[in-house]
Amino acid sequence: MLPDRSFFNRLAEVARAETLPRFRSGLDVTNKLSSGFDPVTEGDRAAELAIRALIEENFPDHGILGEEHGDVGLDRDYVWVIDPIDGTRAFISGVPVWGTLIGLHREGRAIMGMIEQPFTGERYFADENGSIYTGPEGERRLVTRQCEALSSAILFTTSPHLFAGGEMVKYREIEGQVRLFRYGCDCYAYALLAAGHIDLVIENGLKPYDVGGIIPVIEGAGGIITTWDGGRPENGGSIIAAGSRAVYEQAIAILQR
Repeated sequence: MLPDRSFFNRLAEVARAETLPRFRSGLDVTNKLSSGFDPVTEGDRAAELAIRALIEENFPDHGILGEEHGDVGLDRDYVWVIDPIDGTRAFISGVPVWGTLIGLHREGRAIMGMIEQPFTGERYFADENGSIYTGPEGERRLVTRQCEALSSAILFTTSPHLFAGGEMVKYREIEGQVRLFRYGCDCYAYALLAAGHIDLVIENGLKPYDVGGIIPVIEGAGGIITTWDGGRPENGGSIIAAGSRAVYEQAIAILQR
């Protein structure tokens, strides 16, 4: 038996109970790197533990891939992919563009997912029936925008400083052609794309848990998300997401040079 939307909502609620009280609270931050800065908070760890406990109670035969507490049963048919706080830098800075990402893979393919933003009260959920938004604007089916050209597109990336060498050259070429570009929205950029507010997200260096909950939301809204070489995005890496086929084709032609 597969989980349903109500179960994803339960997962979001237990995560929210751990993350939201710690947001803008002056919480302690731990750096995961000895050189550089890769922050993790007690909210990350507590939220993932809460999500895992609920999954293990209800779907004990499923595997789990999590950012903070290791992996279990990745060879199983169904594997949950969890990022308790995607955008920890935004979280510790008080900016509400972070989110909880919860995805379910079947035989390696993302089939259900949720992007949850507790502070704004928004949830973007997807299953085989499509993608649905619930939040302050009510509830509606998500549909991407059918932009026809890069010159009319709105582009987001977390930070251009994450690109280097040839990747930077390609990214800057695309950035130079779009109507508008913005930085720093983490997973919220993908939610905006699924909702039809923006047209293109280009990133690199992503992990499986960075995209596991996002892929079904984008695809269920009619969008496209792949690696830069056009492959499936479940394993992360360099990722492009677009609301329309036209913008995707124009952008990926540059990325694949």
